[in-house]
Amino acid sequence: MEVTTSAESSIHHLVLDFLRVSQSAALAAYPWIGKSNKTMADDAGTMAMRKQLNLINMSGTIVIGEGEMDDAPMLHIGEKIGTGNGPLIDIAVDPIEGTSLLSTGQDNSLAVIAVAAGGSLLHAPDMYMTKLAVGPKAKDCINIDISLTENMKIVAEKLGKEVSELTVMVQDRPRHHRLMKEVMALNATIKLFSDVDITGAIGTAIDESGVDLFVGTGGAPEGVIAATALKCLGGDFQAKLVPQNSAEIERCKRMGINDLDRKFTINDIIKTNDCFFIATGITDGMLLKGVQKKNNGSKLTHSLVVTGKNHVYQFIEAHHK
Repeated sequence: MEVTTSAESSIHHLVLDFLRVSQSAALAAYPWIGKSNKTMADDAGTMAMRKQLNLINMSGTIVIGEGEMDDAPMLHIGEKIGTGNGPLIDIAVDPIEGTSLLSTGQDNSLAVIAVAAGGSLLHAPDMYMTKLAVGPKAKDCINIDISLTENMKIVAEKLGKEVSELTVMVQDRPRHHRLMKEVMALNATIKLFSDVDITGAIGTAIDESGVDLFVGTGGAPEGVIAATALKCLGGDFQAKLVPQNSAEIERCKRMGINDLDRKFTINDIIKTNDCFFIATGITDGMLLKGVQKKNNGSKLTHSLVVTGKNHVYQFIEAHHK
């Protein structure tokens, strides 16, 4: 069931406040690019993000964050954030998505944040999740319960393409070799990436990326963030949790998920259209340019902003003195 929100109580008036949140995290992480110190980089991004979040007039709750309270001193799951004056808001954050990439000076690291009306985001446990994503033109045709081969044929028909004309994005991991073989068997194009599957999933809904379908197994928290972005973009997303041991199975049950084979649709993960997603590049990537330092000492950020109101996405460049 989808939650509806009246225009008067919409949270979209806070978009620019949250844009400053992702920009602040990216700028704070920038000095740590290539410094081989993931911990310091993550701490810098997290502290900057938390400081900026607490300036926003809202009653926010971190539902996807840096971990449980015992493991994360800041932006932990369940932490209350904001001034306490304003709308109830669910927040999913990753101050640095691609920490290893940033610390080794590689592309595709970014700061991301997904925001929704309170009570509408899935509180996904920190475990693996199988994911399947497409853009708006292939919405309502995917099914994670059938093979990738079958999904590719259905998506190709919906897009008016030959199957061999599809581009499928897959994370370059041994666990995905079977998926890669299915793509190659249909003579379609594989687009591999090393990390940051949020970008891969979102790419299906951004024309400039050239990606038709995203598939693979990665972190469940990142899946919630990607699903929110795709909801805003008018795309589609399905997922299944993949617990690896008895402790993770128990975590699912504590969340009320007793059917471990349950298929989560995009509306199960994000139950409202009153939502938005923002990402700011730290290093150059598939969708965003990284932070750039200018000769006068100022810095330039490049961000992607999408809202659930109208499925419009915007790229925003900002100069910071």
